[in-house]
Amino acid sequence: MRLYNMHNSGNCYKVRLTAHQLGVPLDITHVDVLAGETRQAEFIARNPNGRVPLLELDDGRFLAESNAIIFHLAEGSPLIPQDAYERAQMLQWMFFEQYSHEPYIAVARFWFSIKPGGRAETTEAQRELWRTRGTQALEVMERHLTETPYFVGGRYSLADIALYAYTHAAHEGDFDLPPYPAIRAWLARVESEPRHIPMEAG
Repeated sequence: MRLYNMHNSGNCYKVRLTAHQLGVPLDITHVDVLAGETRQAEFIARNPNGRVPLLELDDGRFLAESNAIIFHLAEGSPLIPQDAYERAQMLQWMFFEQYSHEPYIAVARFWFSIKPGGRAETTEAQRELWRTRGTQALEVMERHLTETPYFVGGRYSLADIALYAYTHAAHEGDFDLPPYPAIRAWLARVESEPRHIPMEAG
């Protein structure tokens, strides 16, 4: 399978991390998002939404959206709980990540640390929204993680991979993690999982 990838994207990192932990080989094609390569006709033909990650399956079909991709890769593995309710909880946290976490923590990181000159292009209203909503997401995670070592069923799952990807880099979006001891302990547990790789690897 081939992954169309932006290496410092947390969403792409989720896919590489999941594949590596499952021993699934991927051919990596690097895409320069900042240069507009995802908006070119050849890429749009593969993913009309014009975003990475994008997975090309062995049979030539394409699958977009990071959490859908990792769900596909992990089908039948221990990363997806067998219990129906726990599977739904896993999806709950993956939806939370894309709706309540990524739009603020990841977006702030992009403008502050990835896009050249991006911070100067943002407004105070944008920065305040990202701070407020991102902090709310971290507080929800902190409360949950004071009661359990992982997000679902006391075991490592796709929910942890989905939330780890941008949380561990939250400081690059000006979010301070020292006030969240449960999150920091959870990050360390995720990093101690077998076959873990950092974002810059893989």
